[in-house]
Amino acid sequence: MDAVQRADSGHPGMPMGMADAAVVLWTRFLRFDPQAPDWFNRDRFVLSAGHGSMLLYSLLHLTGYDLSMDELKRFRQLESLTPGHPEFGLTPGVEATTGPLGQGLANGIGMAAAERHLAARFNQEGFDLVDHRTFVIASDGDLMEGVTNEASSLAGHWKLGRLIVLYDDNEITIDGDTDLAFTEDVLERYRALGWHTDRVDGHDPVAVEAALEGALADERPSIIACRTHIGYGSPNRQGSSEAHGSPLGDEEIALTKKALGWTAEPFEVPGEVYDFMRQAAAKGHQAHVAWDDRLRDFGDAHPDLLASFETALAGTPPQGWVEALADAFEVGGMVATRKASGAVLNALKPRWPALIGGSADLTPSNNTRAKGDVDFSASDYGGRYLRFGVREHAMGSILNGMNVHGGVRAYGGTFLIFSDYMRPAIRLAALSNAPSIFVFTHDSIGLGEDGPTHQPIEHLAALRAIPNLTVLRPADAYETVICWDLAASLKGPVALALTRQSLPVLDASAVVGARRGGYILSERDDAQVILIATGSEVHLALSAQRILDEEGIRSRVVSLPSIEVFDKQPADYREQVLPSKIIARVSVEAGVTQGWHRFVGPNGVAVGLSRFGESAPYQHVYEHLGMTVDAVAEAARRSLKAVEDP
Repeated sequence: MDAVQRADSGHPGMPMGMADAAVVLWTRFLRFDPQAPDWFNRDRFVLSAGHGSMLLYSLLHLTGYDLSMDELKRFRQLESLTPGHPEFGLTPGVEATTGPLGQGLANGIGMAAAERHLAARFNQEGFDLVDHRTFVIASDGDLMEGVTNEASSLAGHWKLGRLIVLYDDNEITIDGDTDLAFTEDVLERYRALGWHTDRVDGHDPVAVEAALEGALADERPSIIACRTHIGYGSPNRQGSSEAHGSPLGDEEIALTKKALGWTAEPFEVPGEVYDFMRQAAAKGHQAHVAWDDRLRDFGDAHPDLLASFETALAGTPPQGWVEALADAFEVGGMVATRKASGAVLNALKPRWPALIGGSADLTPSNNTRAKGDVDFSASDYGGRYLRFGVREHAMGSILNGMNVHGGVRAYGGTFLIFSDYMRPAIRLAALSNAPSIFVFTHDSIGLGEDGPTHQPIEHLAALRAIPNLTVLRPADAYETVICWDLAASLKGPVALALTRQSLPVLDASAVVGARRGGYILSERDDAQVILIATGSEVHLALSAQRILDEEGIRSRVVSLPSIEVFDKQPADYREQVLPSKIIARVSVEAGVTQGWHRFVGPNGVAVGLSRFGESAPYQHVYEHLGMTVDAVAEAARRSLKAVEDP
């Protein structure tokens, strides 16, 4: 209450309502060590109801994390460690960036899946190296969002028994009582999804403890509905939507403290409270020390496995796999970049045991399953292929949870058009710097007959608009290898955009510059015009260059597989590739032209699309929509004319 009041902003009601249940969880069950917040075998706690962040910040402070009272006083202030919603990588002890409802619960499911997979890989008789749990606090709002149902369905299917959700069943949302729009039997739904369920009075610590004990004993994921009062203790706000998202006010805070029997000054915590809360931290530290001993003994008994475990935790990709594909593709042959991506996974997965991933029911189309892959399942958690079903949004959120958990590098595939369904998860991956690899195939009108419902037009521009997301659109099989190598090495999230249609294979030695995001692919001496292209349209630019050659127009073709990677290159390199003195320029991409004018400038021409596609063989669609070699050549002429006759 004090922090929200000082900030004059925030959500006091949920923290007040769930404090009783949360204290039981943190003092009796959650295993953590504030002295080592990143200790690998700690339990994971995710506050999916991220608007109640002061609950988490209070718990972190009281249990001894490096989160001072001064930081609590700076709640929601610039550059504090206590932002309005929890942010992974900013505040010690925060395991996931939450706030957009539903994401945290789905992240938790990804964490629980990662734990089971690593346990299957590394645990040996007498050595339970990986045996932690994932706990989530979720709200009514979380359970209304569709992503939680998608992800919870998978959790039930996978029988992730080390996942426990405390559901803050307070029957209040911003608009008022939940029965305005939410009258389903939540626990009946979760029983149908294969979960263990229970219902308790969330203000009865004994009942909460018993329910948690029951959940720990069940092999299924568990959800415990804690019937609580939002704004618990507030004489005039308890149980009302007014307690949800605004400060209580000094007068109501005083009345609430009186009702609760609290006499300390604002932000004052009695020593006995610290003593009580930090007992849990002491127990967690002892567990951490014991685990370190177990890890040492494990290494003595299984040195090779220990080395693999440490490599997995480091997240380091293997060396040498790129060379294995040096002669994999015949120059001049025709290979779709989605198929080249499949070849990459066949080379990379056997060499990188931490790499795990799958597809949202598009495995044959995405080419995301490597030869020999075994499915991750309730009967074999050691499998490295994830069958997400038709659940794109859940897939993205689960990938993020797996990747911030650590020990695995997770990827997932679908059509580029369905990045629409995943955008919240992609954005949070970028905000969290989660190294998720999103494999998007069928990346343009080149997919052909499926038509405009499946042909992405605005999607590359939309993805490039997300800060901290690297978009990679390779032009051929060998650029695909390089882009995958970048994806494996980069620390943040990556979106690969791959073709359905086959493309000519370029000489591997000609495309090495792809590693820098953009490079000169084909050059004529004293070039007059630059043709800049990505992906499949690079080949339009190369063909247009040959037409221009016949007319005596000297051109340079630049392949730009990643604007984000290119932008990070030194200024002199970027000037070398796109010299400012050559102002006649053409960009070529089968999508909206938004963003391309920064490269072509006022005298340039952006060849792209300003409408949705058509259902037809892809060659006819390209022709019909003006994405042709002749159109690129004509754009070059127009740009040169604009320069010569401004």
